[in-house]
Amino acid sequence: QVQLVESGGGLVQAGGSLRLSCTASGLTFSSNAMGWFRQAPGKEREFVATTTWWGSSTYSADLMKGRFTISRDNAKNMVYLQMNSLRPEDTAVYYCAAAQGNYAPTRRDEYDYWGQGTQVTVSS
Repeated sequence: QVQLVESGGGLVQAGGSLRLSCTASGLTFSSNAMGWFRQAPGKEREFVATTTWWGSSTYSADLMKGRFTISRDNAKNMVYLQMNSLRPEDTAVYYCAAAQGNYAPTRRDEYDYWGQGTQVTVSS
């Protein structure tokens, strides 16, 4: 049974930083691309970043503009999202997702497994 468990969310002031973590179990972690998505109230879930199993990353450049960094530790079955210079518009539930294969998917429907999400709230 595949499980993805996010942690690290919380309340932060604008301009602050947070580091989200996602722990994966029940899958061959090093064979999966890992991604982060987010969903704000009343909006569609949107792509944030993804990393291939060998660590090549793709970002939603329009949204993140260099503020976010995705990384992974295959030995620990973990993926991270470092978020800096946070803005109120970054407030959302952030989801970790896994996709089997040797590529870096950016669409929701390309992912096979999802976590339950962690809330990030940025106050102005």
